[in-house]
Amino acid sequence: MKTRRTFLHNSAAVGAGVLLAQVRSAHAAENPGYVDKLTDADGKYSAAPLPFAYDALEPVIDARTVELHYNFHHKPAAAAANKAEEALAKARDSNDFALVKHYEKELAFQLSSHILHTVYWTSVSGKGGEPKGELAKAIDRNFGSYAKFKAQLVAATVAIEASGWGIVGYHPVTGRLMILQCENHQKLTAWGIQPILVLDVFEHAYYLKYQNRRSEYVNQLFGIINWDNAALRLQAAMPARKAT
Repeated sequence: MKTRRTFLHNSAAVGAGVLLAQVRSAHAAENPGYVDKLTDADGKYSAAPLPFAYDALEPVIDARTVELHYNFHHKPAAAAANKAEEALAKARDSNDFALVKHYEKELAFQLSSHILHTVYWTSVSGKGGEPKGELAKAIDRNFGSYAKFKAQLVAATVAIEASGWGIVGYHPVTGRLMILQCENHQKLTAWGIQPILVLDVFEHAYYLKYQNRRSEYVNQLFGIINWDNAALRLQAAMPARKAT
């Protein structure tokens, strides 16, 4: 069985990196400093080992779903992002950009998938409950209350057309928390948003256990959301506003 591991941070957000301190953790909810790793030692995109055993999210997410999700969706996304970058490098060297549209779209799709999956594994590695401290204050300030925030996040995530993500993100320019519907991995996002919490509603994330009951799946996720990790991501993102 795998144990939670510590990763070197490269980037935690689409558009900007969120630096998280490196802390060894038996359970990410107890020590929220579990960090992201998007690349390997050679600088290639790589899905780092999961921070938990396949069955660690039971009964909310079954072990087989986690195993398939990680090995046949997250890992291939990182590999495909590398392939797209390599193809673009060859295009520059040969000055042949006949396929540039295809590979630019591939890079946006696959790299965004890799980034969001990396954040997702920590987003759902907690013990649920409700946010505390500065994150709770930010939620109250931006959404009125936790109850209103949760209602919007659930509704927005469930209502995503086809496949995508529910994203709670911090915008360093405005200093606001936002809830976004992300279609696929890269559509309907806002430039500069730094995800602090993401919910995956591609069918591969839930269909074995929940079939077409997306709403049930999304609501069940709140039993394993890692609010401590989300708070740490928010804390890491907020100083970026001072430089704007």
